[in-house]
Amino acid sequence: MNRLLGARAGWRWVHLILGGALLMPYFLLAQVVVGVVAGGVNALDSAPLSLLAYALSLPLVAATALFGPVRPMSVVAVRALCGVPVEGLADGPARSWAARGRTSAWWTLHLGAGALISGMTLAVPPMAVVLIAVPVVGRLRDVRLGYGWFATDTNPYVAPLVGIGLLAGLALCAAGAGQLLARTAPVLLGPTPADRLAAAEERAADLAVRNRLARELHDAVGHALSAVTLQAVAARRMLERDPEFVREALAAIEDTTRRTVGELDAVLGLLRDGDPARPDAAPAPTLATDLAGLLARTRAGGTTVTAHQDPGRAGDWAALPAIASREAYRIVQEGLSNALRHGVGPVDLRIRVRAGADPGASTDTDTGTGTAYRELEITVINPPAAPGGDREPRTGGGRGLRGAAERAALLGGSVEAGPHEDGWRLRAVLPLTGDDR
Repeated sequence: MNRLLGARAGWRWVHLILGGALLMPYFLLAQVVVGVVAGGVNALDSAPLSLLAYALSLPLVAATALFGPVRPMSVVAVRALCGVPVEGLADGPARSWAARGRTSAWWTLHLGAGALISGMTLAVPPMAVVLIAVPVVGRLRDVRLGYGWFATDTNPYVAPLVGIGLLAGLALCAAGAGQLLARTAPVLLGPTPADRLAAAEERAADLAVRNRLARELHDAVGHALSAVTLQAVAARRMLERDPEFVREALAAIEDTTRRTVGELDAVLGLLRDGDPARPDAAPAPTLATDLAGLLARTRAGGTTVTAHQDPGRAGDWAALPAIASREAYRIVQEGLSNALRHGVGPVDLRIRVRAGADPGASTDTDTGTGTAYRELEITVINPPAAPGGDREPRTGGGRGLRGAAERAALLGGSVEAGPHEDGWRLRAVLPLTGDDR
């Protein structure tokens, strides 16, 4: 009974009536054509001609469904009214002719079945009411309505049963047609292999953007928190003995937090659709513009950092490709962050542009003789923390190291991190395009 009179059956009935309404323009056009061909008669006055007009309207329905946003509209209606699971239906317009053909079949089935149910919905209830009222309203027995067993002059005690049967038949037909459409929708409106591939590519692109933003947040905020924590600890320890050092540490904390807020604002702006970062947000840091400040803020926490920089033939870091300079800065930042969190001794940072190691050619890696490309090498080495110290224990690699590896991979490079002789080493190699970069 719930399938006939429940809420879902009612909404599916509405869906069918909507299909019947959408068929009306096609049907009216077809009945005009049929009337003209039949000698200028009104096709609506003839049941055979009306059926013929209905049959001729279906090919028009099928043809128009091959074009336009038919599938998105149909999917929205099916989800809202037929109770079909969302994952069983495709999103967006049909991309291939096969998908358009399936959409055309669905459109024709929906409008065709909807027209029949709509016609029955308009005709059957009044007829059933009249038949049910025959025993009560005596005048109806004298009115000639219908033909044969539909007539009101039949047995007055049989007419109500006929009327109730008509209503039950209408409910059965509507429920059956609604169930048919609900079962057919995933087959005709479901995603094709092309749709699944497009959806997978969209999800992959979205995941790549999210991962990139996650890397930016981790590198900017994670390094800032590590640096500020150590700077604050160093300032507290030296509060009584070296006020000048404390002032420098507090200034470094202020500078670190201000820069991090700017970077955070820029990243959060990218997270909002259609909301770019504010004009005054900090630009992405690079080796050329921010490496000196990064080293100064790291040293302000009391950590000794020895930096060896060799831009090679490029002359300075400003000549590097912008993307390589940005990613290299983040990798250096991650290496220094790990040193702050896990190490206890001085940090040795080496950045140089050198000749690419081409296994197919004999090259001089110091002069670049015989090579057609160059690469940027970053090495961060620091002693590990002693057991039981106040630094975090060193692990094989967390989000930061994975993020650094992903940054290098985007440029075709690589990152290695792990124990090395008497310390912990992070080594990254980033290929550079062009000879003078």
